[in-house]
Amino acid sequence: MTPTSPNPDKPVSDVLVIGAGIMSATLGVLLKTLDPSLTLSGYERLDAVAAESSDAWNNAGTGHSAFCELNYTPERPDGSIDISKADKIAEQFELSKQFWASLVLNGPLPDPKSFIRTIPHMSFVWGTANVEYLRKRHAALLHSPLFQGMEFSEDPARIAQWIPLVMEGRDPAQPVAATRMAIGTDVNFGALTRSLTNYLKGLPGVDFHLGHEVEDFRQKEDGIWRLKIRNLATGEKVIARARFVFIGAGGGSLPLLEKSGIPEANGFGGFPVSGQWLKCQNPAIIARHEAKVYGKPAVGSPPMSMPHLDTRQINGQQELLFGPYAGFSTKFLKKGSYTDLFRSIELGNIRPLLYAGARNLGLTRYLIGQVLQTPQERTAALREYYPQANPADWQLEVAGQRVQVIKKDKKQGGVLEFGTEMVTAADGSIAALLGASPGASTAVAIMLDLVQKCFPERAKSPEWQARFRQLVPSFGQHLADEPELTAAVRERSRAALKLDA
Repeated sequence: MTPTSPNPDKPVSDVLVIGAGIMSATLGVLLKTLDPSLTLSGYERLDAVAAESSDAWNNAGTGHSAFCELNYTPERPDGSIDISKADKIAEQFELSKQFWASLVLNGPLPDPKSFIRTIPHMSFVWGTANVEYLRKRHAALLHSPLFQGMEFSEDPARIAQWIPLVMEGRDPAQPVAATRMAIGTDVNFGALTRSLTNYLKGLPGVDFHLGHEVEDFRQKEDGIWRLKIRNLATGEKVIARARFVFIGAGGGSLPLLEKSGIPEANGFGGFPVSGQWLKCQNPAIIARHEAKVYGKPAVGSPPMSMPHLDTRQINGQQELLFGPYAGFSTKFLKKGSYTDLFRSIELGNIRPLLYAGARNLGLTRYLIGQVLQTPQERTAALREYYPQANPADWQLEVAGQRVQVIKKDKKQGGVLEFGTEMVTAADGSIAALLGASPGASTAVAIMLDLVQKCFPERAKSPEWQARFRQLVPSFGQHLADEPELTAAVRERSRAALKLDA
């Protein structure tokens, strides 16, 4: 990763990022903080930063920390609750908060209230079996320092104090339960991405280009990546070169990864899932709900379709959303092409796609059912969480597009993954991020891992190790095993980000 350009007349970027979302912005700021002398170029096909998955209207804005997301705490066959994934997700979000806090304390980020605020995270269930599950989940999570302070209640009156809309009009004989974590957060990842990108663009050695689409790239014999890029406004073709390339283009990452030609890309496929929200139009209703309330997903549904009644703060205005309702589109991006899925199919990934498809017919049927839902059926789903909802108060809005990862598996031929997958070349000169959930909330953890994998020698140096710890004080330690450290870094982040105590 340290070859020099054979042609000094055309400068080679140390780092080139594709995509102007939260992942690319996080990586750019991280690397420029670790080594301000690095040169960085960025290319985005759209004419705006954070216009796809990172946009506030295209994601839930939940600071995903497993406080309320029930799919991160599965029930084992023996009835016990597995909290290992919840611990991991919670710790990853703490890394993000520490990183953002450092950038606020050192000046790069503006007032943190522009992108993050405190909002209770709640889980709500009904039915005897689900109430028992939530009780066991709460008890299991309290064994971890990351979930201290979580409240549990089966008392309808208590729950009504927390979330009145959810309880009004509900059958009093229905068993219900809820957990509440007061330190949950709502994050505007679009605003955060734009702030990070604006900061990057003002640094020396950084050039960023909107309205430019990467059409092809190859690694030359000297190790340098040569990218063919088209200016979408003028049609002009541009050649860019870089020592390291990061593909952070959301759903567009898979096609670009396939074009790279690296062996590690072989066998990966994608399954696109779209979404829609019901957006409340009644200010009086919006003002009465102050929480992110997550429930149990329907059997066979993808994680991004976990239902939630969601308070948001977008562009300085409080909003209330319910959903998302899942759907299917052959687009890989919200502003993509209906041919995206078909163009992603190659000889190397046909077998994994077929095997994964055959084993996920239930998911396919679920998505078809979601696509065919009537307005009355969508209202019925809303009323499970808000019994007195008036459909006249709600408007259907298109949400983001996600691409779930399909990859080779020796035993099963191909498997559908609902998490994220970092694919890197053997020489560490290129990396691509695939997948969706939990996505933006764990951007810092993902980029810290990427830097250590793709810049291994420098990452081990005393200089970079010290800077890692300056940016993320708990770097290299496991918060789930360190109650005092967890409390200390949370307080530092809370104070710097101006979050409620």
